[in-house]
Amino acid sequence: MFKRVNQLQYTVRVATPNPGLANLLLEQFGGPQGELAAACRYFTQGLGEDDAGRKDLLLDIATEELSHLEIIGTLVAMLNKGAKGELAEGVEKESDLYRSLTGAGNDSHITSLLYGGGPALVNSAGVPWTAAYVDTIGEPTADLRSNIAAEARAKIVYERLINVTDDPGVKDALRFLMTREVAHQLSFEKALYAIQDNFPPGKLPPVPEFESVYFHMSDEEPVRGSWNSDENFTYVSDPQPAVDGGDGCAAVVLNDQQKAMVDAMANRTKSDPELNPITGAEIGAEGPIDKTKKS
Repeated sequence: MFKRVNQLQYTVRVATPNPGLANLLLEQFGGPQGELAAACRYFTQGLGEDDAGRKDLLLDIATEELSHLEIIGTLVAMLNKGAKGELAEGVEKESDLYRSLTGAGNDSHITSLLYGGGPALVNSAGVPWTAAYVDTIGEPTADLRSNIAAEARAKIVYERLINVTDDPGVKDALRFLMTREVAHQLSFEKALYAIQDNFPPGKLPPVPEFESVYFHMSDEEPVRGSWNSDENFTYVSDPQPAVDGGDGCAAVVLNDQQKAMVDAMANRTKSDPELNPITGAEIGAEGPIDKTKKS
């Protein structure tokens, strides 16, 4: 059950309208790292969660992300207030109004024209929101790691947005939202490590002979660190096919009928290396070509 409260989770104060900034903020409204994607990700995970603690955590954070969506949407609407009225009432000359919308150098004029200055479920480039942004796979140890990464990406986007505005009220609200991403990241990390057997994800154990092996897949001199150290891995500097000891070739067992059909198809579609046909591209480029002439 959801209950709507008229007040925002955090007070929004905008010093002056700025449709260009409003358009950039749409990245956190309808973008892949935005609040709607986060809310849907955690909400669907929470509904399918059997652990009472994680279920409560996921649904709490999902609900808070909807509150953040409301804050971002309100910021977008406030920053577009001037442009919205000007577009609706036509109080400026056409050229002046166009320049005021395009002065930021982004697609704010398109956003204003298509959506009337309101927050739309698109990113800052106008790409519509899609459920493909929700990457839940239904395994807590994998999903929590994905959630941690999602919160980190969202924090970085908020940092970048903070760096492109000098509006103190907008900066203040964005800092709050950025900080909450950090808090959520910590909660998800705590929840992950509260699962004792959290690595590797899933149930099946890895194949022992390949589990702690590092393959250096380059002729360049490697940079060695804990990620490929002899302490943690069996380091293979020059891996050769096939590492399983086989011949490295692909094979499939076919019955007689299947083999006959495959052979017939291969015979029908085989290439003749002796042919040197004149192609349509050659004819179109230079007209008929005499292959007997030497260049």
